[in-house]
Amino acid sequence: MTATNHPILSAPANLFERGKLGRYELPTRVIMAPMTRMRAHRNGVPSEMMVTYYSQRSTAALIVSEATTVSAQGIGYLNAPGLYNAEQLEGWMRITSAVHQRGGRIFLQLFHAGRISHSSLQPGRSLPVAPSAIRPKGHVFTPEGNVPCETPRALNRAEIHRIVGEFRNAAVLAIAAGFDGVEVHAANGYLLDQFLRNGTNHREDEYGGSAENRARLVLEIARVVASVVGSDCTGVRLSPLHAFNDMSDSAPEVTFATVVAALNDLRLAYLHVVERDDAPAAGPRFEIGMLRQIWKSAYIANENYDRTRADVAIARGVDFVSFGKLFIANPDLPFRLENNAPLNPPDRDSFYGGDERGYIDYPPLDRRSSLSCE
Repeated sequence: MTATNHPILSAPANLFERGKLGRYELPTRVIMAPMTRMRAHRNGVPSEMMVTYYSQRSTAALIVSEATTVSAQGIGYLNAPGLYNAEQLEGWMRITSAVHQRGGRIFLQLFHAGRISHSSLQPGRSLPVAPSAIRPKGHVFTPEGNVPCETPRALNRAEIHRIVGEFRNAAVLAIAAGFDGVEVHAANGYLLDQFLRNGTNHREDEYGGSAENRARLVLEIARVVASVVGSDCTGVRLSPLHAFNDMSDSAPEVTFATVVAALNDLRLAYLHVVERDDAPAAGPRFEIGMLRQIWKSAYIANENYDRTRADVAIARGVDFVSFGKLFIANPDLPFRLENNAPLNPPDRDSFYGGDERGYIDYPPLDRRSSLSCE
């Protein structure tokens, strides 16, 4: 992949050039990736800790929030936030206000967990839902502890249409809450990814079978979200070869070329791609970089990037790079990267759930001492 193949933008020199993402002109190419942290209240209302956490990281060119459920049925994790009622709306308003007061921008990532849930997390202790009744390998953390995943119930057409409406309603609330845009989470083995990949989608109706049919729900939701927030404020996240949550596809190059080409017609702000490659050596493979060639607007790359790799990726035609774990441990990450300053190591034991420790207590850099001459 070369910069000359870029269909819209010429490649910038490095990570700290300005960049156009939808309607926004961003000061750098450093994006904060969405990361599940499980610090909301049990009712899905964002906590005061979350206000501090996001405001600390508002020097990112753009923050993409953690995955936020569009309904009670969409819950997959304890203490994960939602946006489907007035109390949750008020909690998110405090966060967007804090980020904006510090000059930042923030998009809300919307998702439905699908089969990566458990009846103990569901309304009325009903089974989780999915495109097909296929039980995933793995466990779910519940009020009863870490328990095996259950066999989900396959959604019917009416329920699928209702879920599209729930994404639309959450997008309406996102704008009311002050978000600058919305990212549709169609990655990492959650409901929309479950519809996309044929390892989890065995349906025989218009939402299953061909790659075009399996992409239908992602397209319907992206379209309805864009109709609410504006296409130039809407992004989509995909993870073509990530096996997380027991995901697979027999022909990922066909599946993801199909959905990306169709998303182009919506003229969205960006495509956000998890570039992790978990495909077995003998299994189906393709070059994820081909999606950059298909996609016609801003492309965000994600997967354990550092400053050096990010600069190389941008020189080859990537528009933005999102950072996850490095942002967890370094609230002032853009400054540290730009100045090649030391980085705090992340504490993996505090990634999911807990209190302030490993969440809002990572120290910022003393900028005077870090840049002083010896």
